Amino acid sequence: MTRLAGKAALITGAGRGIGAAIALAFAREGAAVVLAELDLDSAQQTAERIRSQTGKGGARVLAVQTDVTQSASVQHAASEAERTFGQPLDVLVNNAGINMFRDPLTLTDDDWRRCFAVDLDGVWNGCRAVLPGMVERGAGSIVNIASTHSFKIIPGCFPYPVAKHGVIGLTRALGIEYAPRNVRVNAIAPGYIETQLTHDWWNEQADPAAAQQATLDLQPMKRIGRPEEVAMTAVFLASDEAPFINATCITVDGGRSALYHD
Repeated sequence: MTRLAGKAALITGAGRGIGAAIALAFAREGAAVVLAELDLDSAQQTAERIRSQTGKGGARVLAVQTDVTQSASVQHAASEAERTFGQPLDVLVNNAGINMFRDPLTLTDDDWRRCFAVDLDGVWNGCRAVLPGMVERGAGSIVNIASTHSFKIIPGCFPYPVAKHGVIGLTRALGIEYAPRNVRVNAIAPGYIETQLTHDWWNEQADPAAAQQATLDLQPMKRIGRPEEVAMTAVFLASDEAPFINATCITVDGGRSALYHD
């Protein structure tokens, strides 16, 4: 499959979960892929798995240790990508993020800053690293991984949804700002997706099996999503199949956010 043939993409937080699934999907579609990840070991392991699963010779994959809270670190990853692949970046996927669920009145200043440093500043740092080149060439696609927390509020999850609301605002603002230069900026809002983080949350509950079943019962499709289902949406937005989709958000949650009540 060659929907991304000839393109180079940088994906943050690509060592596991949704980010790893996006990296694999992009590589299978012909893209050269940079796994920009804080945990370099996980990125290298994922890179090797991608090479082994992408046919003869394997895909062009590069793992780079990256701290998205530091603009210089993200810029380094972008520069390494261009140096290694010998071409500019066509696609950026801002996937790196952390969960930060606290009581608003006991939330520490450090927790507040950490949440925004990763979940919002990290997205901006990625955009800022690639936008100059995309604007100069008059082409590019940025995909920000937001969340259904970007437009729905669950009690007990503060301040995570505040940062994710910001991601949607950033997506829309940059999408409009650079639309005349043919640079598209979009977002994906996943709902419940079966990642290790989801399993970790279930396992932290008093009755993990009951917690898992309660989550499944909330879903209209009676299951949660798979990382590859988010990944294929990212492929579509990154590809030339979506040239007139800009400054918007695609929700991938099986219809959960459309429910009025349970």
